[in-house]
Amino acid sequence: MTIVKSAFSRQSSRLSSLFAASAIARPCSSPSANLDSSAASSLPPSYSSTFSFRRFASSMAARNSYDSILTSLSKPGGGEFGKYYSLPSLNDQRIDRLPYSIRILLESAIRNCDEFQVTGKDVEKILDWENTATKQVEIPFKPARVLLQDFTGVPAVVDLACMRDAMNKLKSDPKKINPLVPVDLVIDHSVQVDVARSENAVQANMELEFQRNKERFGFLKWGSNAFQNMLVVPPGSGIVHQVNLEYLARVVFNNNGLLYPDSVVGTDSHTTMVDGLGVAGWGVGGIEAEAAMLGQPMSMVLPGVVGFKLAGKLQNGVTATDLVLTVTQMLRKHGVVGKFVEFYGEGLRELSLADRATIANMSPEYGATMGFFPVDSATLDYLKLTGRSDDTVAMIESYLRANKMFVDYNEPQAERVYSSYLELNLEEVEPCISGPKRPHDRVPLKEMKSDWLSCLDNKVGFKGFAVPKESQSKVADFSFQGTPAQVKHGDVVIAAITSCTNTSNPSVMLGAALVAKKACEFGLEVKPWIKTSLAPGSGVAKQYLEKSDLQKYLNQLGFNIVGYGCTTCIGNSGDLDEALSAAISENDIVAAAVLSGNRNFEGRVNPYTRANYLASPPLVVAYALAGTVNIDFEKEPIGISKDGKEVYLRDIWPSSEEVANVVKSSVLPDMFISTYEAITKGNSMWNQLSDSSSTLYSWDSQSTYIHEPPYFKDMTMSPPGPKPVKDAYCLLNFGDSITTDHISPAGSIHKDSPAAKYLLDRGVNRKEFNSYGSRRGNDEIMARGTFANIRLVNKLLKGEVGPKTVHIPSGEKLSVFDAATRYKSDGQGTIILAGAEYGSGSSRDWAAKGPMLLGVKAVIAKSFERIHRSNLAGMGIIPLCFKAGEDAETLGLTGHERFTINLPSNVSDIKPGQYITVTTDTGKSFECIVRFDTEVELAYYNHGGILPYVIRNLISANH
Repeated sequence: MTIVKSAFSRQSSRLSSLFAASAIARPCSSPSANLDSSAASSLPPSYSSTFSFRRFASSMAARNSYDSILTSLSKPGGGEFGKYYSLPSLNDQRIDRLPYSIRILLESAIRNCDEFQVTGKDVEKILDWENTATKQVEIPFKPARVLLQDFTGVPAVVDLACMRDAMNKLKSDPKKINPLVPVDLVIDHSVQVDVARSENAVQANMELEFQRNKERFGFLKWGSNAFQNMLVVPPGSGIVHQVNLEYLARVVFNNNGLLYPDSVVGTDSHTTMVDGLGVAGWGVGGIEAEAAMLGQPMSMVLPGVVGFKLAGKLQNGVTATDLVLTVTQMLRKHGVVGKFVEFYGEGLRELSLADRATIANMSPEYGATMGFFPVDSATLDYLKLTGRSDDTVAMIESYLRANKMFVDYNEPQAERVYSSYLELNLEEVEPCISGPKRPHDRVPLKEMKSDWLSCLDNKVGFKGFAVPKESQSKVADFSFQGTPAQVKHGDVVIAAITSCTNTSNPSVMLGAALVAKKACEFGLEVKPWIKTSLAPGSGVAKQYLEKSDLQKYLNQLGFNIVGYGCTTCIGNSGDLDEALSAAISENDIVAAAVLSGNRNFEGRVNPYTRANYLASPPLVVAYALAGTVNIDFEKEPIGISKDGKEVYLRDIWPSSEEVANVVKSSVLPDMFISTYEAITKGNSMWNQLSDSSSTLYSWDSQSTYIHEPPYFKDMTMSPPGPKPVKDAYCLLNFGDSITTDHISPAGSIHKDSPAAKYLLDRGVNRKEFNSYGSRRGNDEIMARGTFANIRLVNKLLKGEVGPKTVHIPSGEKLSVFDAATRYKSDGQGTIILAGAEYGSGSSRDWAAKGPMLLGVKAVIAKSFERIHRSNLAGMGIIPLCFKAGEDAETLGLTGHERFTINLPSNVSDIKPGQYITVTTDTGKSFECIVRFDTEVELAYYNHGGILPYVIRNLISANH
């Protein structure tokens, strides 16, 4: 059996399946005989629910409207690379002013323009971006490929399997459910760090992961055979973002002689890392990705583009992490939600590709759809470094130069237009960290001690813990493995170099190793109860750390490699020492974690670390050595040397020249080639998994990992249409910045949670609970895990923190799941009240699927994170925004009211962005904005969600 299936090696475009799956994208004039005409007429005129297969078939036979600009691209030595749709051949001066990121959207629209799925009017909207971007114009976009990672890939494959079953039950050909767009699925398997300070940590953790997740991995192996056009990267290969950057990214596709830019949508919000390589990519919900896989053009609002100019050069000793935390704070302040950010300027000459990828990867944290770096000579150098062939790189450069998508800093730069502008001189960037609860709360390193002390004083919030003055110097005693020990506020108990942001960057990884080397030479040590770990994003990091002969120093300080997937950043730090945990809990100690990841939201990293800081890998090592975040590194020593002298951070901090020299000598192309050649062979544990040749999955009713969800239960061929929301209760009443981690946590399953009870009732002992992330293939667990975050702040509880709510009719305090279940059993709908930035964080589809299964009908918020709002629409939940200047508090809403949403009963009467009235049983009335932002989302809502929408249209096409 071939473990990795090439996305290019098989012919999956049989005409019938192509017709069937692609026909879901655009309306037709005449309804299908297989659906009620009344149902068809209830959709907006611009987006009918039914499609004419004949019209689609005839459209496929038609030429592309822009075939006249199809041009041959010659090779320098003779022959041709292939043909491409030439933007210069349009002879349209507007192209030269377009941001490079918009040119990629333009090329896609031109290449796919069949006047059916994509029209000439769509092309014109993009060409006229300078005028249309301010008008909330809707365009279709067809990405070149779709990227799935393990946690989101499992539910995506579950949904595909479930759709096949539905097709089969509705007597339609289930084989039509096959990705038409190439799909890359990376099983990056989130690693629970059970074994940390050990030479064999990788193997031990991997064995434990396969014991826990054998069923899940086996399911994905079944999917790799059951679905065509899907490339599967086995476990243990690396984290999805880094594998994408180093291996999967094509930059330019050559698909049977047709050349076009690589673009990707992924089911992880940090898909954006690949933007650093000049590949347009961003995160979407799993349900939206599934539609794209099945040929559905993504409907998106043509974005504004923020031009971010970089000048100068980073000062000696300043890291890429310091830069990205600075950029994140600037962009959060500027406001870039729903926008592209495009970086330009002479400062880019000084930024390595890895530095760019680090910035691009933080796009979700600064709120942008993507942070894009156009392709230039540094991109080409990186492609060669990572093992791409000379011919491939030559093709990429020739195509991008010919199609006005390449930046050459040796030539005069044409003036491009942006929606707004920012500028940063790299020389002004200073060392910093971010926290204690949000990634955009940057703290200059020189101010860290004073900021920490103010956090102890401040009232409970993003920058406060409200520790009484008399308790701030409290010391809690405990015994660590028989040795007396102490823990106090600010003490570091977790120090993790994690796989997500920084490990694509050899400079900061080898910088951390140099810090470790110098520390070891001074005889400095890390306290043994601090949980230290190193989780590189790919095996390449292991190779260059070993070649540099520096890994041994990291090991000496406890930073052994523990695995190559998500770890501490997603809540998989593993358990702390029991005595330490007890001391923290019993004495209400504000303990700290320092990690080199993207996210530090409250409750995400570990239940016992209330303060969590993001830092560069070298600073992670430094804080581990210091043992506390309550330190001024300029004035206080980091430790005492073996000869009794004070050692300061400056004594062990490497210069930029030192780092550059070790990077140059240690990071080599052969490392990338050998690492990714091994992927095609799989590994022994993966290869030993049994697989099945069955097209339909055999659901196991006893499984606690893979379960058939109820999305298609009692599904009819007629769309249900809008459902009235009348006298709904408020399930939860939130403030600002409720993240998808609050809504659908990915980390550990608390022993007292409804999900834990479900597992215990089925004979699963606590040690085998695993995590919510690993159990995303089971809707029963994920529904019980919805709003199960231990740090949830629900205003209905009046100050109490935790995953509970008040069942309004009875006044009882219940778990959120139990309260929602009671409302559902009584036939009562529910809504959620929320503040600003609702749904920020990961592009977690379960954060929309879970509330839908709990019976939530609408979310009324001050504002939404882009992906989460789209996910809510995709699951048939109504996203509503308060009018500007209003929220639940200003309107005097307590959450004890009953809410009626006066949405039109006919979907054709609903328009994107319109105002509707919400009334309560207490006599209050207020207007909200309907956040179905496109006609497509209205169509999804009419069908009860995107999945039924796809099924109905596939079946109508089949008939």
